[in-house]
Amino acid sequence: MAIGIGRRQFISALGGVATVWPLKAHAQQPSMPVIGFLNGQSPETFAHLLAAFHNGLNEAGYVDIEYRWAEGHIERLPSLASDLVSRQVAVLVATGGAHLAAKAATSTIPIVFTTTGEPVKAGLVASFNRPGGNATGVSVFTNVLEAKRIELLHELVPNALLIGVLLDRTLDGSDIQVREVQVAAQQVRQQIHILNISADADIETAFATLIKERADAVAVAGGPFLNSRRNQLVALAALHAIPAIYEAAETAAAGGLMSYGPSIPDVYRQVGVYAGRILKGEKPADLPVLQPTKFDLVINLKTAKALGLSIPQTLLVTADEVIE
Repeated sequence: MAIGIGRRQFISALGGVATVWPLKAHAQQPSMPVIGFLNGQSPETFAHLLAAFHNGLNEAGYVDIEYRWAEGHIERLPSLASDLVSRQVAVLVATGGAHLAAKAATSTIPIVFTTTGEPVKAGLVASFNRPGGNATGVSVFTNVLEAKRIELLHELVPNALLIGVLLDRTLDGSDIQVREVQVAAQQVRQQIHILNISADADIETAFATLIKERADAVAVAGGPFLNSRRNQLVALAALHAIPAIYEAAETAAAGGLMSYGPSIPDVYRQVGVYAGRILKGEKPADLPVLQPTKFDLVINLKTAKALGLSIPQTLLVTADEVIE
C-alpha cells in the first residue's frame, strides 16, 4: 500500500527523496487520516529516518502527513505542536527531541514519541508496560550508553591524556549523560573535558577549545541535534586529525572513526508501525514503550588509516561492522 504525502513544502525541502513514497491526491482519498509529524531538527538530515518511518507506516494504507520542523530551534517546538493539535491530527508523532512539547500540547490526541531520556521520569507515560495515557513510543536510552562509548574510546587510545566530550545539555536526560561520562572516566582513570553543544556555532568553538587543550580524542554524545550534524563533526575531526566516537552508525559510514549505539532507522520504523496501529484503532495506553535490543559497534578502517591508528584486535573481533 502506498502512503500519501500531502505537504508540498516537505517535497520541495527534500527534493527527490520525497518521491520514494508514492503520492495520492486528496480528492481521491477524501477521508484520509492526517498524521502530524513534529521534529526538532531539519528534514535534510532526517531523510533516511523518514524513509524508515514510512516503511513502518506502510501497512496503514493511505495517510496524509503534516510536517513541522523546528530546524534546531527547540524554542519553536511548543508553537509547532500547538499548530498540529489545532489541526486535529489523528496521531501526533514527536521525534528529534519534540516529545515533551507534544505531551504538553495535548492530553487527548494519541502521541507516538522517540526519547533519549527516561519516559516515566519525564511524565510521558505511567510505566513502560502500561503507558496508561495518550502517549507511547520508543525510548532509545542514549544517555546510559555514554559510559560504553568512553570505555571504547579509551581502549582505542589508551595513552590519551585528555578526552573531550561533546554533549547537548538541552537534551532531556543530559544530566544522566554527564553522570555516565564522569563515572566511566573515573573507572578508567581518564581525564575528560565536557563541552556543551546545543547550537551550530558551538561545534567549531568546541573543537577549537579541544585543540588548544591538546585533547587526544573526542566522544560525541548521543542525541538528535548532534546526530543531525554528523557531516560537520566528521569533517572537523578529520581536519584536526582527532579520533572520535559517535552514536549513530550512519556517522561511521559517513567517515567517522567509530560508532556505538542502537539502529536509529529501526527506531523510526517502529514509530511508523505504532502510528499505523493507532490509526487502525489501538490505544497508546495499551502499546508498551519499546527499547532497542541490539547495539552495534561500527569501525571505519579507512578513517583509522588516515589518522595513523592501529585498531586493537579486541575491538575488531567485537565490532558488528568494519568498513574497509
